[in-house]
Amino acid sequence: MRHTGGVKKWNVIILLAAAQFVMVLDTTVMNVSISNVVDDLDSSLTQVQMAITLYTLVMGAFMLLGGKLGDILGRKRALSIGLLIYGAGSMTTALSPSIGWLYFGWSFVEGFGAVMVIPAIVSLTASNYHGADRAMAYGVLGGIAAAGAAAGPLIGGWVTDAWTWRVVFAAETFVCVVIVLLQRSIADAPREGERPRIDWVGVALSAVGMGLIVLAILNAGTWGFVKPRGALTIGGNEITPLGLSVVPFMILAGLLVLAVFGLWERRIHRAGGAPLLRPGMLRVFQLRIGLSMLVAQQMVVAGMIFMLPVYLQYVLGQDALETGITILPLSIAMLLAAFAGPKLGERLSPRRIVYGGLSLIVVGSVVMVAAIEPDMTGPGFSTGLALFGAGVGLLASQTGNVIMSSVGDRDRGEAGGLQGTAQNIGASIGVALLGAVLVAALSGGVNKRISDDPTISPTVQTGVQQATETGAQVLPAYELEKIVDESAIPDDQEQQVIDHYQSAQLDAIRLAMLFAGVLGLLGFLAARKLPTIRASELAGASVEAPPA
Repeated sequence: MRHTGGVKKWNVIILLAAAQFVMVLDTTVMNVSISNVVDDLDSSLTQVQMAITLYTLVMGAFMLLGGKLGDILGRKRALSIGLLIYGAGSMTTALSPSIGWLYFGWSFVEGFGAVMVIPAIVSLTASNYHGADRAMAYGVLGGIAAAGAAAGPLIGGWVTDAWTWRVVFAAETFVCVVIVLLQRSIADAPREGERPRIDWVGVALSAVGMGLIVLAILNAGTWGFVKPRGALTIGGNEITPLGLSVVPFMILAGLLVLAVFGLWERRIHRAGGAPLLRPGMLRVFQLRIGLSMLVAQQMVVAGMIFMLPVYLQYVLGQDALETGITILPLSIAMLLAAFAGPKLGERLSPRRIVYGGLSLIVVGSVVMVAAIEPDMTGPGFSTGLALFGAGVGLLASQTGNVIMSSVGDRDRGEAGGLQGTAQNIGASIGVALLGAVLVAALSGGVNKRISDDPTISPTVQTGVQQATETGAQVLPAYELEKIVDESAIPDDQEQQVIDHYQSAQLDAIRLAMLFAGVLGLLGFLAARKLPTIRASELAGASVEAPPA
């Protein structure tokens, strides 16, 4: 560690870890309190899911800007400003009278604050520590990120049950102010060269490109992946290009915009300007592989942590505290594994540790699918949750060190922006993708079960098909019974429809969990190129400046 005093060196990581904890806590609290937020703001599950996705989308879309602002202002100053913005957004969220204010305070103001905070955290960690101590510091940050995910369900559940979800966000404002007041012990690397300017065209292109891709995936369950289920409607006109869903066209458009972004950045660089992202950055092999691994990691964990509370609260009717307790095996295992990762890194390479983590994620997903019961209380399901959490914790302990050890001090602002982008785009896609799988599987399962039941009349079968053609929502039992009771379904067929719907919900959650395991398998493609030297040596390895 670059600080020689024992107390002083721990002050730095404690402050940075506290900021990291706040950044992670928000989403898990919102996930576990989702039904309370829906009721309190008189909104819907879809609207709150949109708020969650917009929050991560804002961070992912503008994180490169946040990294650049750190280079311009200084990373320590960027941390302070970002925390104050984030704190203001948290207080706005706590006082939100409607879903619109939640969008503004949480999805946008907090999102923009996090844009400055997250790159600063990872850059300042690299500036204050080196060698094996840096590997340990990044392991601590990974453990704290896991702790935020672990503590979020319990904190959110307990506070929501005892008071209200708003208390958590108000408390975050207090924590942000305290960190700003105590950050004198954090050292900042001196700025090299001239102060860069902001490439606003690059900011716009990168944000639009990533935004199109994530929004397309978010709505895939409603619009359909290829064949239209519903349609994007603009001015009363349904958009179905060539008779297909708009989703693949939006994804293609997003990729094209990102390609234009790459061309623009090369042009700015050749002209001697200051691009938002130096073209040579993504040609650093270790950096590129680390970012790919982080995207895969975030897709799995964010999707699962969103999906489980939705099922537990909306299908099983659990309150926020009960949800946190049910998820506890995942939370504890994630935290323990994340803190064990740096110790394993003294003997094993990042590749081996990540391989072990991915294997646990896959095995845990399979165990959960095999052991799942309607009430999710069996020991088999808890074991699957623990295995899954341990796998995610091992991944979280390695990716930050791999990414930030691939560049020198000059490039850590941009590398921090890339890490934040990968982290939040992966989370946004994970929530959208597993949510889309859940909705699509539920809609298809309901229709198949009801159409295959000869005791249900053709009129009812057609009505259910029409009602779910744009996607079926996960519904609590009392709300489902109310909808069926108010419909034109004959009394003697109501219970069959309810039973089929609830069975389809359980099958849909099984499929979504299995899909999370498949994402874990795909992670092996990125992990096979991770470094093979010990993780503790990686942080002290020499790095070269990214090629131009």
